[in-house]
Amino acid sequence: MRIVIAGGHGKIALLLSRQLTDAGHQAVGIIRNPAQATDLRAAGAIPLVLDLEHSSIDDVAVALAGADATVFAAGAGPDSDADRKMTLDRDGAILLADASVRAGVRRLVVISSMGADTFDASSDDVFQVYLRAKSEADTAVRQRDLHWTIVRPGSLTDSEPSGLVAMGETVPRGSIPRTDVAAVLAALLIGNTGVGRQFEVTSGQTPIAAAIGAL
Repeated sequence: MRIVIAGGHGKIALLLSRQLTDAGHQAVGIIRNPAQATDLRAAGAIPLVLDLEHSSIDDVAVALAGADATVFAAGAGPDSDADRKMTLDRDGAILLADASVRAGVRRLVVISSMGADTFDASSDDVFQVYLRAKSEADTAVRQRDLHWTIVRPGSLTDSEPSGLVAMGETVPRGSIPRTDVAAVLAALLIGNTGVGRQFEVTSGQTPIAAAIGAL
């Protein structure tokens, strides 16, 4: 499969690219900064330079030509302001979904956030705006004619992966290694599972394949 990953230089995206490549698939990472191309190649991905915040649906649809699936792994980052949470975390995800529809790429997996729907609409706190951006993006994705899956991980860590998770529509708050999140995404994509499902995931006691099978 050819899988295009928006936010290709993110930590989860690079881990996912390596896992997909090692499994015999082709990972393509969308990046804004061409200087990041070397890191993508080291992870086994093909770099594709495109700025989601300054591209049209047609621009992105052209970039998705020939893809079997897309992944939204982009984010404005912890040091960004509220405006960029909306223009990238929300609008970027919606743009990728709309471009996927236009390009005829039905499979879309989105990395969202645990607790996204609990945002305080009256608050201008950056984290609350981030949750709102994720929630509104997820709502828009669910409305598109796509084979979508929305993954809402808990707090992300760089700890060693266990391959064991807690997964469900809602789960108790917790953390999860980024490598395990990437493994969840890879399993969803390679097995074409979890279609039409939105779920939270943290570290737990269930092997990833079994947890996905129980969705």
